[in-house]
Amino acid sequence: MIAIPRNEYPRPDFVRDNWISLNGIWDFSFDTEDYNKKILVPYVYQSKLSGIDIREFHDVVWYKRIFALPEKMKNKKVYLHFGAVDYTCRVWINDIFVGEHAGGQSSFSFDITEVINSDRDNTICVKVCDETFDLEMPRGKQYWKLKSESIFYTPSTGIWQSVWLEAVSENHIKKVMMTPLLDERSVKIEYELEGSTEVELQMEIYFKGKFVTSAAMQSQSPQGCFTVLLDQPSLKGWNFTEELTWTPENPRLFDITFRLKLNKHTEDVVSSYFGMRKVSIHNGVFMLNNRSYYQRLILDQGYWEESLLTAPTDDDYIKDIMLTKQMGFNGVRKHQKVEDPRYLYHADRLGLLVWGEIGSAYIYSRKYAARITNEWLAAVVRDYNHPCIVAWTPLNESWGVQGICANQMEQAHSFAMYYLTKSLDSTRMVISNDGWEHTSSDFLTIHDYEWDEEILEKRYASLENILHSTPAGRPLYAVGRYDGQPILVTEFGGVSYCPRDKEKEEDWGYSSAENGNDLLEKYRAVITPIIKSTHIQGFCYTQLSDVEQEINGLLTYSREPKIDIDKIRKITTMRC
Repeated sequence: MIAIPRNEYPRPDFVRDNWISLNGIWDFSFDTEDYNKKILVPYVYQSKLSGIDIREFHDVVWYKRIFALPEKMKNKKVYLHFGAVDYTCRVWINDIFVGEHAGGQSSFSFDITEVINSDRDNTICVKVCDETFDLEMPRGKQYWKLKSESIFYTPSTGIWQSVWLEAVSENHIKKVMMTPLLDERSVKIEYELEGSTEVELQMEIYFKGKFVTSAAMQSQSPQGCFTVLLDQPSLKGWNFTEELTWTPENPRLFDITFRLKLNKHTEDVVSSYFGMRKVSIHNGVFMLNNRSYYQRLILDQGYWEESLLTAPTDDDYIKDIMLTKQMGFNGVRKHQKVEDPRYLYHADRLGLLVWGEIGSAYIYSRKYAARITNEWLAAVVRDYNHPCIVAWTPLNESWGVQGICANQMEQAHSFAMYYLTKSLDSTRMVISNDGWEHTSSDFLTIHDYEWDEEILEKRYASLENILHSTPAGRPLYAVGRYDGQPILVTEFGGVSYCPRDKEKEEDWGYSSAENGNDLLEKYRAVITPIIKSTHIQGFCYTQLSDVEQEINGLLTYSREPKIDIDKIRKITTMRC
């Protein structure tokens, strides 16, 4: 019997007990609904772990699975959840259509209570459409050619994150958003409820297993908010700023339990957590918890050799985070991908800054603008509670807005993405267009793959030189001008080296090293001028690991260090 893959709870910031995974073997077919193959969900058919491992294009795929409703879910409201399905899908339960969804990087669910059978088996069918040559579709690094090349990789079609069932009472908690208010030593709780409004919402907060405080709200409406003071007698003896806040170095978390009660009967119980963490800019300086903080990030594509966009196991997220930290980095820029919430959970508890990003499209149109906006805003709301996320990056290197310097619609789109993100989340930094051609942006970010140390030293020695630079021949601003924002170099390096006997013809990188010692020296050469610059407040090195033909990682595709980790760490964390 095959063990259920990726069987951990898929939504770790909003946990219930009554759930089951639907990952595992499903019936599967290309193009038509004949189900002549088997696939291991949640791995896409292009991956080895799926059991199919075919790289040919199929714009339509079908999934089918039979399941029985567990006894513990009977007489409950039942939701069918999908972590992510690329790109559009339609879902049937027992031949009854229950809903559809568009967007390959966002989570969604359907209420299937009225169409499932409690006393016999149920059938779920999913039709997925993923148009190979649709460049108006947000797709990130997924290539539209049969063979990967340069910075583009094998595409992922279909279900690529967990599928699961969850049972709740008619009266339940629909959503909770938690905002740490560090200066007030409080946490703001916003909630949405489903069912009766004549309920009581109770909450208990713990820190390291010790009770902190509780609160109860008599709700008269399906949504509301309240603020809870954390500076309580129960935490007497703790220095709030030094011992209770969240940082990458000390990722302290508060545990929180919500209970919904109707006439003293418990209707719903949800477990979560939050971190007391504040990000801000003061006098042009990036601050973490009201202290200046230098960001040492690495670009992380989030691909794995056997499973592409899906981590093979939950432990692979932990391994990536631990290797990142061991090399001296305090954060990652998750590149061209909305990452699985499990990764964010481990970054929360292990301590790692994350810049959240979405996979880009490549052609601007009204269809593109609507698609990416809807999916991006859903991702921001879904991942709002994770303290690890300190910045949002809705656009990258003008992908999808290639004419932004001249096209007013594309400029308006960049402004809109910035302000819409701010309208949902005013607590984090937002970068309008990472790399160049900014509009409104909390950071000025620069992508610079120059490898010559002397050129880099001269370029970053003065603010004037920085502001007159044109990375990849592009101006730093499409509209407006620099106004004192923190400056970070958020892509650089990209030195290719593969520790094997013979390089392959398709191997690719921005520059190259001859051996491990040469790689280490080139790493030092590109990073030193940036750290030495008094005008730069952080960096993001390209990249964590090799991906397919792109061999410019500090780790191989299988996550083996190419050079001594301690030597990398010494350079990453050097002071100038």
